Amino acid sequence: MRHGGKILADHLAKYRVRRVFSVPGESFLAALDGLYESGIQNVVCRQEGGAAMMAEAYGKMTGRPGICFVTRGPGATNASAGIHIARQDSTPMILFVGQIDTAHRDREAFQEVDYKQMFGGLAKWVAEVDQTDRLPEYIARAFRVALSGRPGPVVLALPENMLSAVSDVPDATGEMYSFPSGDWASFSIMTDYLISARKPLIVVGGSQWSAAAAADLVQFAEKTGIPVAAGFRRQDYMDNRHPLYVGDLNVGVNPRLAQRLRDADCLLLLGTRFGDIETGGYTLVDPAAPGKVILHCHTDADEIGRVYGADVGITAPAPVAIAGLLRCIASDDPWPDFRSWGAAARADYEAWIAPHESPGAVKQEQVVTWLSENLPDDAILTNGAGNYAAWLHRYFVYKQHRTQLAPTSGSMGYGFPAAVSASLEYPDRTVVCLAGDGCFQMTLNEMSTAIQHGAKPIVLVMNNGRYGTIRMHQERHYPGRVSGTMLANPDFAALAKAYGGYGEKVTDGMDFPAAFARAQASGKLAVLDLILDPEALSTGQTLSAARATALAR
Repeated sequence: MRHGGKILADHLAKYRVRRVFSVPGESFLAALDGLYESGIQNVVCRQEGGAAMMAEAYGKMTGRPGICFVTRGPGATNASAGIHIARQDSTPMILFVGQIDTAHRDREAFQEVDYKQMFGGLAKWVAEVDQTDRLPEYIARAFRVALSGRPGPVVLALPENMLSAVSDVPDATGEMYSFPSGDWASFSIMTDYLISARKPLIVVGGSQWSAAAAADLVQFAEKTGIPVAAGFRRQDYMDNRHPLYVGDLNVGVNPRLAQRLRDADCLLLLGTRFGDIETGGYTLVDPAAPGKVILHCHTDADEIGRVYGADVGITAPAPVAIAGLLRCIASDDPWPDFRSWGAAARADYEAWIAPHESPGAVKQEQVVTWLSENLPDDAILTNGAGNYAAWLHRYFVYKQHRTQLAPTSGSMGYGFPAAVSASLEYPDRTVVCLAGDGCFQMTLNEMSTAIQHGAKPIVLVMNNGRYGTIRMHQERHYPGRVSGTMLANPDFAALAKAYGGYGEKVTDGMDFPAAFARAQASGKLAVLDLILDPEALSTGQTLSAARATALAR
């Protein structure tokens, strides 16, 4: 006989879960007890949003569901931010939520929430387990749903009386998921279309990529000569130094890459949903009249043709798709010469990443370029949302797969919890978090989590004393009428020291390399507070210029 919490922990161990992220609550005490002798590390966090983001980052890094435990009511509502990221980023994740005693249901008991209603539009599947002897069934299904098709988050509510009750139910049988196999012959239709094209472009994105898939992508690009663009915040799917890598389709996209997307006569979409960010709000490619052949490979059949009709659509994860395409390439295939098309695209990318000077003594383009040239190839870079991220996306050259952790959902506060999770997963690798001063303050309380569990990311706070992205839009639409975007910031370096980490303020960019070396040498969580000139609004425009342009309209 085992209580529900022990049954749950035993199944997590069965499915090879090594680490969970949690904020404890009385609603799942039996689950905490189950974890006690499980051998599974329980990373206790400071707020449920941070815990959920750490679990989501774990799912991104490993391809296995990130596991998070939170308590009922406010604990679950806090964690919803991480669920939204996992949904939009197609990341496998399972959120276990403590729930009220089933005998008190529908009385608006203390912290009672209907989780099926609350998470219905955010998660792939939401369920509440009422019977202890059905826990194995629900847990096994949660893992399968999180990993199947387009991966995503699952929420299981666990009533406290169900968790504390005992049962002699056996463990679930079978593996938590099966690996799909490709119908290799069907990919030959896609290669026929590519051979017939004059200006083809490959766009990669989505989740489920692996180092092997990234290597296959390079091989396919080299054999065909077709240039490759990355989807939003998926820049690490191909070595950016490769001559066929031509940039990323992000919020501040290279205008020349945007035009190249318009001009392409054939798009091979691998893993990406090809959404509004990649298409400039559906303006770069018209859903009603694309004017080009669209070949779409996605792990979820529902995503193919959802917005853009596909001339050929194949339901397959990106690693299977790229392997299938490679198999269909014969040495005697009459491939056209795409060299001039690809070389021009590469030249546009190289011109784009040449530093464009911004105002101030600390210049973000210089900081990011230094990082790109001096960090190890396997260093992991994380960020949340804000204009500061545009400098990272534009100037950092990613060299290896799974070195970028960033939310395609555009969530602020993500970068630091992701960096903590990455440092725990890869303690011997350099982990650097870039965060705006507003972004960092949303989750900086997790510095305590980092110190407690030995995570040692280096945080670069891009400090301009404002919510930069909103200020940019404010100046463009309501110039000079500043409202709700200024920040009163703490001394971030002193705050890091108060938590037990290393902290230093940088006011001159020339001092940055030495400051970074000191942060790295500290061997613990480190925060460098980089003081920016408020005029540095975006990678291509100052604050004054944005205001003047708006006033002149």
